[in-house]
Amino acid sequence: MLKISRLFLYDEPSVPQIRIQNLAEFIKKQTGIDVEVRQCFFKYFGKKEKTLHDLASCRVFNPYVPFEKHSPTAEEVAFEEQDSASNIVLYDGFELQNIFMDCIPEEELSQDRFHLIFTTKLCCSYDYDDYRYHGRAVICSNPSIISTTGIIEAPAKPRDYYMKMYEKMSQGLNLDALRNEFSGRFLEYGDDRIGIVVRGYALQAIFYHLTGNPFCESKECMLYNAHWQKDLLHSQISSGKLCRQHQMIRDNI
Repeated sequence: MLKISRLFLYDEPSVPQIRIQNLAEFIKKQTGIDVEVRQCFFKYFGKKEKTLHDLASCRVFNPYVPFEKHSPTAEEVAFEEQDSASNIVLYDGFELQNIFMDCIPEEELSQDRFHLIFTTKLCCSYDYDDYRYHGRAVICSNPSIISTTGIIEAPAKPRDYYMKMYEKMSQGLNLDALRNEFSGRFLEYGDDRIGIVVRGYALQAIFYHLTGNPFCESKECMLYNAHWQKDLLHSQISSGKLCRQHQMIRDNI
């Protein structure tokens, strides 16, 4: 089994709910791995013109077609320089991962040094089972990416929420009352519960790097790969622990 001698944790300051220092302490307590907290990835390493171009080129415009490198406009490249989180743009998660890797110096790319990056960019990956892209909260490898936008948008909200949403939209009604009706049943932007939920995603990324298997089939385990917001909140908050099997694996790390 691989070992991690040092974990580099990159903050996303536009999402203070991550509570990066608390997360670093949690990882250290759970795994015994030394954690170094760093500022936002591109503030730490900087953005070169090539990096900006590469970021813009890995956008996804057609969710039903496998990745095709995009030839970005000057405006799209300029958008990447702004670190704007106001507009949701789809990015191929594995292409984005390659861009992050290219920015990391070679001496920090050994297998025992693990990079865990927070970003507001919405990562997605193409699924050949249904031939379309899906939003992802975590892209596992080294470096691993946790998308705060993916945490909000990827796991589905309750079915009745969507039914009522489409009904109100067709009638031209405001959705604020609908959000109040379903308040607490799913994560929203600025939600304080994000600081707890990111713990499970961080462990999933670490388990993938060390064992090749990041997920658990039990909804009582923090490694459960939740496709619904209700399951995400249950596994990470209501349960908030590893199952016995993954506790044993963790103890052997």
